[in-house]
Amino acid sequence: MNTNTFKAPWGKALRWMSAGSSLIILAATIPRSLTIAPDYLRWLMVLPLLLLPAAALFIIRSYSIEPNTLAIQRLMWTTRLPLSGLQSAELIPGAMRRSLRLCGNGGLFSFTGWYRSRALGNYRAFVTDLTQTVVLRFPQRIIVVSPEKPGQFVAEISQFAFRTT
Repeated sequence: MNTNTFKAPWGKALRWMSAGSSLIILAATIPRSLTIAPDYLRWLMVLPLLLLPAAALFIIRSYSIEPNTLAIQRLMWTTRLPLSGLQSAELIPGAMRRSLRLCGNGGLFSFTGWYRSRALGNYRAFVTDLTQTVVLRFPQRIIVVSPEKPGQFVAEISQFAFRTT
């Protein structure tokens, strides 16, 4: 990995929530699938198991600072966010505290989607560690990420602040 790529380490909360959610899904699904039921209903009983691989696709592996772009590597694709108009990048541990999830994933392999809090307003999260969050402020949006070495990440991505290209 080059110096502009930062891993996305899993914090304690994400590890516990992912493990607990997975166990609940498995415990609720497997006994039902073994019951005697018509074939056309049996697949419905196993349907919750599909949540696990679907959520796993959204795992955040790393963040890369590319020319004027923040690339968020997922399991099978990359989400690219333009950095033009970046006003500030700030390390705010626990920035997602007391947030309301509007739409997205609240802890099954990641904290991703659209959230709202009094402190930040509406924002988009791409987070794996709730204790090491970096807030990126743009004129019309706020992004929250959780890279490894957040101080170094802030220093490197801040080079794009106030650029218009």
